[in-house]
Amino acid sequence: MLRTNGWKTAAILGAFWTICCIRPAAGDVEQAWGKVKQILSGTQDIVVLDGTEKTDLRYAGEKDPVFGDWMVQNMMSDPENFNPYTSNDAGASTVLGYIFESLLYAENEPPYTMKGRVAKSYPTISEDKLSYTFELREDVHFSDGQPLTADDVLFSMKVIQNSKVLAPHMRNYFAAVKDARQEGAFKMTFVCDKPYFRNDVALGYFEILPKHFYDPDGLMDPVSVASLIDGSWESGPNAERVERFAEQFNQNFNRQLLGSGPYLVEDFERDVVTQQKVVLTRNKKYWGAELEDLPATGYVDKVVYKIINNTDAAFIELTNGNLDYHSLRPLEFKEKSWSPDFMGRFLKGVEYSHSYVYIGWNNAHPIFRDRRVRRAMTLLTDKASMIENLLFELAESVQGPIHKFRPEYNHDLEPYTYDPDRALDLLDEAGWDDADGDGVLDKEIDGELVPFRFEILVNSGNQIRKDIALTLQNELQDIGIECQVRELDWSIFLQKVRGKEFDAVVLAWTGGVVFPPDGYQIWHSSQSKSNGSNYISFINPEVDEILETYRQEFDMDKRIGMYQRFQKILPEEQPYTFLWTVRVARAYSRRFAGVNWYPAGVDLQEWWVGPENQLYQ
Repeated sequence: MLRTNGWKTAAILGAFWTICCIRPAAGDVEQAWGKVKQILSGTQDIVVLDGTEKTDLRYAGEKDPVFGDWMVQNMMSDPENFNPYTSNDAGASTVLGYIFESLLYAENEPPYTMKGRVAKSYPTISEDKLSYTFELREDVHFSDGQPLTADDVLFSMKVIQNSKVLAPHMRNYFAAVKDARQEGAFKMTFVCDKPYFRNDVALGYFEILPKHFYDPDGLMDPVSVASLIDGSWESGPNAERVERFAEQFNQNFNRQLLGSGPYLVEDFERDVVTQQKVVLTRNKKYWGAELEDLPATGYVDKVVYKIINNTDAAFIELTNGNLDYHSLRPLEFKEKSWSPDFMGRFLKGVEYSHSYVYIGWNNAHPIFRDRRVRRAMTLLTDKASMIENLLFELAESVQGPIHKFRPEYNHDLEPYTYDPDRALDLLDEAGWDDADGDGVLDKEIDGELVPFRFEILVNSGNQIRKDIALTLQNELQDIGIECQVRELDWSIFLQKVRGKEFDAVVLAWTGGVVFPPDGYQIWHSSQSKSNGSNYISFINPEVDEILETYRQEFDMDKRIGMYQRFQKILPEEQPYTFLWTVRVARAYSRRFAGVNWYPAGVDLQEWWVGPENQLYQ
């Protein structure tokens, strides 16, 4: 049951109600924004703000963290599920990171060295780079007290390789694996049939599931990894067991979680997710709590995610003191976060997001299968104006999917700038004209006169994405293109996207700076046909060849050369209209210590609250 320290809460709320409605005058806002804008314009690095002044990225206070208190933050939507393998949802992955563990972890700063977590150390790799052997720690246990052994690692790989398990996005990263064998209770070897430069990442970072929890009947026991990979299980004696396990796994483990990580679900008897929140509780018997060779494993007693799918409502919760950590929309950052009250209670960190926003064109759609049309749509998208008016210049235009701070990024790409005249020339070249005089462009396609009319999908609650679509809608209307904006709840939105039941969509992909990119899952043509993440049905034989060769190349300079070419093809094809990388601002309560900002972001498990500032018990 939630209980707050009564006297402290009263004091905080009393002070809050005294000044909460004292908003700074317009001049004060402009003055504050001017100072901050000057700071941000002078650097591309992470910036931490104490009020309107730049402060240190690193925490320099007390050295010894303490346990206790809660961390409350928001989640934009109820995740589709919390199954660690079938979920491909950003919100769910955040929660799963507290619950499950992998063989390795990466340090937070360059060169992002990979070290052992469940494994004792980095794997032993054969000279031909086809065999990876991990030795496991012998003292790891799941939150129910059961030991974690090589049997659980082997089982987890079986689940991934089971083609009936709804996890095609995961299997992409294990395409090189042909077998896995247990060599004792705490030793695992994975065998590959071809090299893949990210095998160490793929094999080191999948969630390890407790076999006793997810397969209590031992359905997968007699099934080999090799038979699951080559498909021979389908004609073997274990076919019924494989299918029965997959059916149970896909349906029964969407809300139940059991892992070896530092946090656990508060109550297994109820849904993990209520209508309002997701609650995680610190595992006080966590196996790694006292180990110095592991990173921080979480100090707050509870991590609470409030499900608030409206950005305005989320900001109100923040200002009312009901959230500790929250991403600020550009408008909130520019105009609503400079009151003495807000600056007195929150610090802000500003960094370039590890994601990029895009408009995805369904390349299989009769209108958008012509690349001239897709290029015209990009030329009709006034990115500079959107960045200024929607994002208040807190974003940078991008031309492709690679993070600009990665060495693979191609800095020589010519930007697509707003150019309606050039767009109209391309549309004319592609045969689009107002033949029937109704004010809408049309063209004969497959023997039928087709009007240039389409629908663009956005997920509800994300105002900026909706504004992007509405801005484009207005622009297109002036030149004879009808665009309808359709807003859908997240779960239905995902169904439409994954089912390719859309004309166009506004979305984002998260990449990152820690590991070299691998765009196979998103861009290879095979991933448009096998429930992969090529939702727009992009097909390009040269891109396929690059992505396949790239995966087997261990020389980084050669990989960079391949990705330079890959990034030149995408502007020619314009399967997406690449928009921008946001410079995101995150506000966090001054109650927290241990807040360090790294190139890869913040590690919330390092945060803690001193006894004098603890609010929840």
